[in-house]
Amino acid sequence: MTLLERHKAILELLREFGSVDVGDLSTQLRVSAVTIRKDLDMLEEKHLLYRTHGGAVLADPYIATRKVSEKEKLHPEEKRRIGLKAAELLSPQDALIIASGTTVQAFARCIPNMKMTIITSAMNVAMELIDKPDIEIIQLGGIIRHSSASVVSEYAVRMLDNFACSKLFLGVDGIDPEYGLSTTHLQEACLNRAMIDAATKTIVLADSSKFGRRGFSKICDMGDIDQVITDSGTPSKMIEAMKEQGIKVLVVPRSEE
Repeated sequence: MTLLERHKAILELLREFGSVDVGDLSTQLRVSAVTIRKDLDMLEEKHLLYRTHGGAVLADPYIATRKVSEKEKLHPEEKRRIGLKAAELLSPQDALIIASGTTVQAFARCIPNMKMTIITSAMNVAMELIDKPDIEIIQLGGIIRHSSASVVSEYAVRMLDNFACSKLFLGVDGIDPEYGLSTTHLQEACLNRAMIDAATKTIVLADSSKFGRRGFSKICDMGDIDQVITDSGTPSKMIEAMKEQGIKVLVVPRSEE
């Protein structure tokens, strides 16, 4: 196998699985680990992958904070489909927590007007629900993060001590089967952990771009969540890793399918 053939094979495996391991590539491509490391270094220099300890991923896994207005423009159709699938899980008289993020905002847009209580830290989520009179909305208080249109504070965490909810719908900045769930903001991560403690079931809504990524602040381990709803662009390796940890995974088709 020539150098170009190896590089093509490595990139194809990355697109399929989201990440590759030096040892596995060495076995599959029948070359030494030293050769594979050189290949990965060359591909990183061309900005075609991002080197990690013992392997590589398709993109830089570390996430920078973005404004909510920018996030809204990313994968809107995938988020809408995820929101519609999440809405199928709702029951009358539910007591829900909805965290912040544009994917859970898309979900809020899909919630029908029916008797339920919704607690949220996100102002944009509350505004999506404001014209649905049968839904009682409890807005958590605190300091508003301009980048996410959500509140964070110790006061919001203490408010959650007074509630016991059936489901939490959680948006995240990154999901990594080894690192867990993460966000770019320390106080947001603390608030998300309190939300998990206040809910019987935690359901993560995340489009495929969030997988294999890591934010600055860890929210929880994968074992702390119950279900993930994502789109079919999520690498099969990631989906199988979640199922192996006992997490239920629902996959919706992407817009081009």
